[in-house]
Amino acid sequence: MEGKLIIFSAPSGSGKTTIVKHLLAENEHLGFSISACTRDRRGRSEQNGKDYYFLTPEEFKTKIDNNEFVEWEEVYTGAFYGTLKSEIQRLWDEGKHVLFDVDVQGGLKLKDYYGDRALAVFVKVPDEETLRQRLLARGTETEESLSKRLFKVHFEMSFQDRFDVILVNDDLETSLKKAQKLVDDFVNESRVPARSTVL
Repeated sequence: MEGKLIIFSAPSGSGKTTIVKHLLAENEHLGFSISACTRDRRGRSEQNGKDYYFLTPEEFKTKIDNNEFVEWEEVYTGAFYGTLKSEIQRLWDEGKHVLFDVDVQGGLKLKDYYGDRALAVFVKVPDEETLRQRLLARGTETEESLSKRLFKVHFEMSFQDRFDVILVNDDLETSLKKAQKLVDDFVNESRVPARSTVL
């Protein structure tokens, strides 16, 4: 079996993490790609090698120099996130296809690197007001942070046409079924939809 990659990217609040968690729970042949980062662990619950690979900035930069990342980004000064090539190989060696929950830029870099071995899905909400309401419902946003998030959403939306599929998450149950069908078709038949197919 040739290992494949299924990439879910989206602006914050679009529901991609919910979709990814559902797919992982329902499909034993999928494995989640654990990202590397340089931020501190949040509390005692986060574990190295389970939630993230926690690296020092120096360790991260050494891995960049050694070309060990498929994609990486300095999100803000000194805060690095990335996908290790060894992590993808680890899951392929276990006989699994790799599932990603990554930001839009990272998703496109993965797609560019792996080409037709990767299916890139952009998840979005039907309109900005829906997204605004979802972000407010989290109860974690101030007016300022909400404004910053929505600004970032506009920027990320400009990349949607570079993804294989645009999945409009209007109704979660319907979106979960569509996501499952996308995975099944891609894994079983290697079908990559025409770019920017809207579901």
